[in-house]
Amino acid sequence: MSDSRVNIERVTTPRELEEFIRFQFRLYRDDPNWVPPLLSERRDHFAAHKNPFFEHAAAQLFLARRDGNVVGRIAAIDDQIHPQVWDENIGFFGEFESIDDVSVASALVNAATDWLAQRGREAMRGPMNLNINDECALLVDGFDGPPVIMMPYNPPYYGQLLESSGLAKIKDIHAYKVDIARFGPNLENLPERVKRVARVAQERHGITVRKIDGKHLHEEAELIKPIYRQAWSENWGAVPMTDGEFDHLVDALAMVVDEELCYIAFHGDEPIGCSITLPDFNQVAAKMNGRLFPFGWFHFLFGRKRIDGLRVLIMGVQKDYRLKGVESLFYQETCRVAVRKGYEWAEMSWILEDNYNVRRGIEMMGGEIYRTYRFYQKDVG
Repeated sequence: MSDSRVNIERVTTPRELEEFIRFQFRLYRDDPNWVPPLLSERRDHFAAHKNPFFEHAAAQLFLARRDGNVVGRIAAIDDQIHPQVWDENIGFFGEFESIDDVSVASALVNAATDWLAQRGREAMRGPMNLNINDECALLVDGFDGPPVIMMPYNPPYYGQLLESSGLAKIKDIHAYKVDIARFGPNLENLPERVKRVARVAQERHGITVRKIDGKHLHEEAELIKPIYRQAWSENWGAVPMTDGEFDHLVDALAMVVDEELCYIAFHGDEPIGCSITLPDFNQVAAKMNGRLFPFGWFHFLFGRKRIDGLRVLIMGVQKDYRLKGVESLFYQETCRVAVRKGYEWAEMSWILEDNYNVRRGIEMMGGEIYRTYRFYQKDVG
């Protein structure tokens, strides 16, 4: 699979995988907004025996070379769960990186579609790194700063490369930014409607919230799993995480989670909602250059004290308890603690462009869209 200028190679050896991972470091070396991933985490991410995603999916990684040098990469992904949930015969692509050259991008896209066609798929969607529960979508608006934790970043020219390679928009998602410092130390400036709706949740509907127990994260995860699976089941493209994937995520978040910013909502003894907000550890990771050793631990331990932003990663309520003020109760309690701890802003992401109920709630908090990401799709065959 090649043209006169670009050679496409399947990644089959540990050395090639290392080239695949490290290409980002070379491509973004002069970009001040890029946040390097931990090399050890990336190796585990692609390891079938360590990442439970591969229990129900297969992936083929590709490198693009010109004159022997790596100039691009892509992953073709065949997940068995998505077609079962959505009755769509589609595969996915992700981990896309390329120099600003349409011939490179097209060669990579063609390699991915050919691989998926050979496996009987009819369309290809992405980017997914590796699925919709990981980092996903392409940044298309809002390139003026680094991404927050667990959100993707790419150069502005990527959208044009993909569109020139035959891919077209299928769905946009948004990231909102909220200035939480302006709410004041006692939430005196929190919108009155948020306070009122939160009171309704407590007084009329009997909803209570408590912080998660950071010493027993896996036990708490057992309460959150059914909420997560039911609350997101109707969202576009959502697929339920397996128990193994959920446990894998909990292990990954253990180092960065702040239990004071994570909540479970109850109606009586029944867990009916969850909210997980993370400090933006990308502010620390940006200085670690992909390594915990020898100096990465120093940045991790001491840099965390200077983090001034948050990301609301998960907020979901079971269907029977929506429109009862649970989300406002989460907003209020999270802001109360976050302002006390000195955080100044929060990103709420990601939000589907047509999820108007959630968007209205965030806008009620004063949130404004400041970044937009895009999913693309292309027929295969």
